[in-house]
Amino acid sequence: MKAITAIIHGRVQGVWFRGSTQQKANELGITGWVKNTLEGNVELEAHGEKVQLEVFIAWLFKGPKYSKVKHVDVEWIGSNIQFSSFNIKH
Repeated sequence: MKAITAIIHGRVQGVWFRGSTQQKANELGITGWVKNTLEGNVELEAHGEKVQLEVFIAWLFKGPKYSKVKHVDVEWIGSNIQFSSFNIKH
């Protein structure tokens, strides 16, 4: 099991980015969380198999239909936390 953190920059709030991210994570069997930041970005932590996380990262660079992703900061991390699902934090 691997884990990443990511911050997605661009037009990513008000375009259903968090909901789409949750949906994509569920499709790929990834657990973790996603939230909006006060700076107007989206932040997440995701746990899963390396191949699924690589597909997920590629999707983050595109995002949902009305988003405009400018940049994604991704960091592979070690984590002892186990999530049972992928949730939207408010």
